[in-house]
Amino acid sequence: MSLSTVQIDTQEDPDCAVIWLHGLGANGHDFEPIVTELNLPVSVRARFIFPHAPVQAVSLNNGIQMPAWYDIYGLEMNSKEDGEGIKKISAEINTLIKQQIDAGIAANKIVLAGFSQGGALTLYAGLSFPQQLAGLLALSCYLPLRGQIGSFAKTASSDLPIFIAHGTYDDVVPLASARLAKELLEGQSFKVVWHDYPCAHTVCTEEIQDIREFLLNCWQ
Repeated sequence: MSLSTVQIDTQEDPDCAVIWLHGLGANGHDFEPIVTELNLPVSVRARFIFPHAPVQAVSLNNGIQMPAWYDIYGLEMNSKEDGEGIKKISAEINTLIKQQIDAGIAANKIVLAGFSQGGALTLYAGLSFPQQLAGLLALSCYLPLRGQIGSFAKTASSDLPIFIAHGTYDDVVPLASARLAKELLEGQSFKVVWHDYPCAHTVCTEEIQDIREFLLNCWQ
């Protein structure tokens, strides 16, 4: 499998990058507007890569075919998880990261970002990537395969910047799931930048400003 992507460069010869993973049922075009909304300084030569998830049956939605990074059985804390699917798609995300490294962008200038299911995959793939990334940006999501965190996160440096944000009125992914992710990551000595906002399962204006600041700090 090779993931197709949308690519936007803010300037010529980019030296930093964001690989941004969309949510369940969306596609790579979903977060294209974020490039403009972030209003990055002209001095920042960034590449934004928005992959399209493969189309597959999703158990949570009665087996309907839709873009999904992996199968989802439920959103409760104790729901069964598609461990094989998560690991398989993580390898594809790692390939995208390696492609940018091969193109001349250093691993420590690459931020992996994602929303909802894409945010969950961001945490798993980013923590298990064998090189130090610039940061992880996990929005409105949870930590997948959390019982295995001591195994898949062991190669990540504890100083890896991790931004977790969630809406306090999120009725899709419970706020408690994001807080648990924060606690588990902190239990592994990661320093998490936590934000919550008075919004639902979405990205709000205030959040975009905080994301901008986080990215600029990651690329310093």
